[in-house]
Amino acid sequence: MTAAQTALDGVEPAPSAPAPETAKRAATYDKLALQQLLAPTRSRTSRAQLYQLLASAATVVPFIGIVEIGRELLADGPVNASRVWAIVAVVVIALLVRTVAGGAALTITHYADVDLQRSLRRRIVDKLSRLPLGWFNTTSSGEVRKAVQNDVGELHFLVAHSAVENTGALATPVFGLAYCFYLDWRLGLLALATVPLYVAIFTWLGRDSRTQMERLNHGLERISATIVEFIAGVSVVKTFGETGKAHRRFADAADQFNDSFAEWMGPLVRVKAASSIFIETPVLLLANLAGGYWFVRSGWVAPIEVLGSTLVAVTIPAAVLTVGYSTHIKRQAASAAGRLQRLLDTPALPMPTDPQVPRDNSVQFDAVGFSYDGKNTVLHDVSLTLAPGTITALVGPSGSGKSTLATLVPRFHDVTAGAVRVGGVDVREIASRELYRHVGFVLQDVALLGISVADNIRLGKPDATQQDIVAAAKAAHIHDRILQLPNGYDSVVDVDAHFSGGEAQRVSIARALLADTPILVLDEATAFADPDSEAQIQAALSRLIVGRTVLVIAHRLGSIVSADQIVVLSDGRIVEQGRHQDLLESGNRYARMWQTYTAGHATEWEVTR
Repeated sequence: MTAAQTALDGVEPAPSAPAPETAKRAATYDKLALQQLLAPTRSRTSRAQLYQLLASAATVVPFIGIVEIGRELLADGPVNASRVWAIVAVVVIALLVRTVAGGAALTITHYADVDLQRSLRRRIVDKLSRLPLGWFNTTSSGEVRKAVQNDVGELHFLVAHSAVENTGALATPVFGLAYCFYLDWRLGLLALATVPLYVAIFTWLGRDSRTQMERLNHGLERISATIVEFIAGVSVVKTFGETGKAHRRFADAADQFNDSFAEWMGPLVRVKAASSIFIETPVLLLANLAGGYWFVRSGWVAPIEVLGSTLVAVTIPAAVLTVGYSTHIKRQAASAAGRLQRLLDTPALPMPTDPQVPRDNSVQFDAVGFSYDGKNTVLHDVSLTLAPGTITALVGPSGSGKSTLATLVPRFHDVTAGAVRVGGVDVREIASRELYRHVGFVLQDVALLGISVADNIRLGKPDATQQDIVAAAKAAHIHDRILQLPNGYDSVVDVDAHFSGGEAQRVSIARALLADTPILVLDEATAFADPDSEAQIQAALSRLIVGRTVLVIAHRLGSIVSADQIVVLSDGRIVEQGRHQDLLESGNRYARMWQTYTAGHATEWEVTR
């Protein structure tokens, strides 16, 4: 374990928060994460910096050559042509050395960057393949894409350019200043005359930048929140005439952000503009030539030496700007490294050391308890058996734990108490590939890939024939809709195939049916289906349950009246269990739910009649 890794283990990743101590902890974590992620490139970066030092030293040689040639040309007596040509030769060689060494340095760092990006992306993909499926329910695809593409890309400049360019930006003036001091210590001080003023002012300006940036970030978050709120509820807002109020909330957030930004940046811009004058090339040129004139008049230095020191001085602005830009880039890279490290540190799903194979198609929940955060328990002592070839329906109010319980079967998460068994084997003892050959699922939020409709269905069985795909689509009652697409089954999703929510759901169901897993979990599988499609889907599923165990979640009680058993959940506990008619006769919670459901549908019929 590297020193960076050891240090990182002692720093807990901090979430975004306005508290200064939280921000400081996050900044420390990000900094250590950056050190750890860049560790594989350190040796090559150091080698590249040595090449750049050589290039920087060679960059100063032309300045020295100008001074020496000037001395030769201005000296009394005949010009020593051989010495002049020798100096020219040395300058040309130095320029060649600078070009070759500088090019070699950048080549080394670019190769290091390519290797690092490839390594990080492979690590991320490997990590994603081992994360619990439940993690993807709480993490948007945008976040994953940002990590793989943007955050890894944020490290490019730091690895491929920053180290080499910083070395060059700092080393070239240092070598040049050393030469100035060699000529005369007064020339060395004159070359630096205005720089301390700029550095002092710039440091003062940045004294509370972190706190101010946090304020601005929170302002942007508030603006984003009001935009999302308005867009998400635009229909409701317009219906009830609240458009002005919704706009006002956004305007207030924008105005507050604008005022905070102007309050912070206004003085900074003015002071920074004034301070930047001290490192502008014309100002440095004027200061050095004016001071040099004084030195020459005083007899301390020769005019040609003033010319050499002035040429060195005008390299300083580029150095300051390069270092300043690299500092900004490093701060961005540290934030990206922190996000990448948090992803890489996400606990992976433990793999069994001695994988077992399910013996049949049964599912058993044995005193199951579950908590997402380790503090608030979502499921309490749930015991339930799903016999092979039966349909079990989970019903209950929102937040009762239906979806959580269902997703424990395909092991989206691991239970915190008890066990979930498939075919008599704890799902934690079944290899993922084997588990998903036994358990298929259709989620409430359908995910279709940007590939052909046929390939989307074929995901459940890569070697399926066209006839198999069509049969699955017909069973899911989506075949006729697919034939209406411009290219039929070859139509590409979101290009020439645009499905409604219910249609996308049926494509997803076709995919699960084609996979032909002996156990099927349907989480709100008919949530977006119209009544006719819902009845057709339920009929298709009923024909296909022979030898298959089905666990279905539905709010529409009418769709699960023929289930072999209905399980009623409330607050993470089983409160009723039985067949539809038996539960109605008991007159308890399910009977009341059914009464409310049928009354609602009767009212709907009266309204739409």
